[in-house]
Amino acid sequence: MRKWKTDWGLQSRMFFTMFLLFLVYMFFLVFLSFQGAGMNVMLIFIGVFMFLQFFMSDKLVLWSMGAKIVSESEEPKLHETITRLCAIADLPKPKVAVVHSSVPNAFATGRSPSKAVVAVTTGIMQTLNQSELEAVLAHELSHVKNRDVMVMTIASFLSTVAFFLVRYLLFFGGGSRNRESGGIMAAWFVSILVWLISLMLIRTLSRYREFSADRGAALITGTPSNLASALMKISGIMPRIPKDDLRKVEGMNAFFIIPAISGSSLMNLFSTHPSVEKRIAALENLEKELER
Repeated sequence: MRKWKTDWGLQSRMFFTMFLLFLVYMFFLVFLSFQGAGMNVMLIFIGVFMFLQFFMSDKLVLWSMGAKIVSESEEPKLHETITRLCAIADLPKPKVAVVHSSVPNAFATGRSPSKAVVAVTTGIMQTLNQSELEAVLAHELSHVKNRDVMVMTIASFLSTVAFFLVRYLLFFGGGSRNRESGGIMAAWFVSILVWLISLMLIRTLSRYREFSADRGAALITGTPSNLASALMKISGIMPRIPKDDLRKVEGMNAFFIIPAISGSSLMNLFSTHPSVEKRIAALENLEKELER
């Protein structure tokens, strides 16, 4: 087992982002309470939805990606690699899955380390050498160790409430009297504001957690350059993948090691991942740190 060094700067930025998210959500709850708009049914409905997402996320993700759980006899090398990395990271071994897709990518899902699944595409196994694939698997195991699925599900709860209100509040409140309509319009505008701000903060938190998983991978493998090399290869190949194939998996961007389709400039504020350039720069700094 390798000692897990904490990046306190990164941890403090994540904590500050979650604190801001907490303030936004508290404002939202106080506002809804003040409005007294009868939100109980919707909160219960979305609570059940989030509960199912939390406890069934692994099955939903594997189903949507067409991932197949594979045994040791089917993928002995993949199982051996993950077993070894788990021993280094002090993690229980997750289930292992393979997605038959030309898109070179990998992801982890599951609400806890004991329920985790790590999946890779056939595209990434054909693209990367063994050292690079180990680095990618270590990145996914770091997400498992950091319980990122649980953290992001909890962080997204009230943002999802706000999104549902933006989408359906005017529809359900359209026939109200003038005085009630004014309150509904105010709730709708505040919901838009809360949804946009919380989405930006959640995506910021997601980018920090990607940096954290990169750092974890570097510490598990001891060679940050392997992950940097893998990121360069994957990002270099992605533009050559047919757009139709990328769009089929675009909904899974938040789970992937690199988004299948990414934006630029202002849209980076809402990106789930930092740019590849920033990730490689952070890994290069970590390489120097480990050499001291």
